[in-house]
Amino acid sequence: MLLGCHIASLFSPKVRTMMRGHADTWRKLRKLSGRDRYVWFHAASLGEFEQGRPLMERLRRQHPEKKILLTFFSPSGYEVRKNYDGADLICYLPIDTPLNARRFVKLVRPEAAYFIKYEFWRNYLDTLYRRGIPTYSVSSIFRPGQVFFRWYGRRYARVLHHLTHLYVQNESSRQLLRQIGVTQVTVVGDTRFDRVIDIRNAAKPLPLVERFAGCWKVLVAGSTWQPDEDLIIPYFNAHDTLKLVLAPHVVSEEHLRQIESKLRRPAVRYSAATPKSVAEADCLIIDCYGLLSSIYRYATMAYVGGGFGVGIHNVPEAAVYGVPVIIGPNNQKFREARALIECGGCREVRDAADFEREMNTFLTDREELRRAGKAAGDYIRGGAGATAMIMGD
Repeated sequence: MLLGCHIASLFSPKVRTMMRGHADTWRKLRKLSGRDRYVWFHAASLGEFEQGRPLMERLRRQHPEKKILLTFFSPSGYEVRKNYDGADLICYLPIDTPLNARRFVKLVRPEAAYFIKYEFWRNYLDTLYRRGIPTYSVSSIFRPGQVFFRWYGRRYARVLHHLTHLYVQNESSRQLLRQIGVTQVTVVGDTRFDRVIDIRNAAKPLPLVERFAGCWKVLVAGSTWQPDEDLIIPYFNAHDTLKLVLAPHVVSEEHLRQIESKLRRPAVRYSAATPKSVAEADCLIIDCYGLLSSIYRYATMAYVGGGFGVGIHNVPEAAVYGVPVIIGPNNQKFREARALIECGGCREVRDAADFEREMNTFLTDREELRRAGKAAGDYIRGGAGATAMIMGD
């Protein structure tokens, strides 16, 4: 794997960034005093970080004397969260080799380690096990197709026995693990629910968005890509009783101009908005990052993008506000989206006709809008509590 990364770094800026980050990790770790012991949290990228964040923040509140180490595998996680103030030390996790694992654990001296969701690095887990360091897998989820449950993966599956405990998202994961003799398992759900509830509770008021929304029915479309926008914008253009907040996943000048060229009703970018311009606009384009989780509070209904390509983005982030959510068809691997569809809080659309039908229902049937929104909010509240169970509250 190490050789492959070095070769890939010749062609990929992302891999080059990661490899430089690994070198910087050793520089940071060599400066450690050798007296402190860290509680170590490892996340592959941003999504896993959000699942681990409630655990880190609860640990910080309950044990402010403890040091927290946060590691990432992906540059897309580290580069965004390298200044996160909830950890004392943030760095990349070096490639999983026996030498790196022994060296890393010796320098950090962790008193406990938490690996988020899909992170099962064999050499690190073996090293932690041999040193008697409590190690946990949290918010993990298992499926029959994973290597652990294949005949050729049984040897690798032994690493799961080295974990002190696995806190999994659902009962089917527990049953799969039981089939291979892994029994130190508790079903607690997904810490992401605790995180989105924390975000909702801390959501900041946005006066410009509030003025824009007024008493209108508002569709908040978040993390959208072009295929999502090709459904949303024509419908919005044709329905003058609806306002639209559009927060594209890619905020580039080219993409923003592409969106604006398709709009047939007055629009304004958030960065250029004034109280007067938002009051006169029918579409508010969010051309910056970090606001979407607060903006969903102004939605009558929400659309979460990515379902016509890379896979849907953060559905619970919208559903926590008790509004119905619409998503595209690429949602099969997203447990919370499937569960929201089953309970009626989320609707899947496959084309423009589906989207028009669902939107028309929500705009004209007040009771169905209320029922679907309540189902969404109830599902999120019902899934909360994983953090308290993992931390032993």
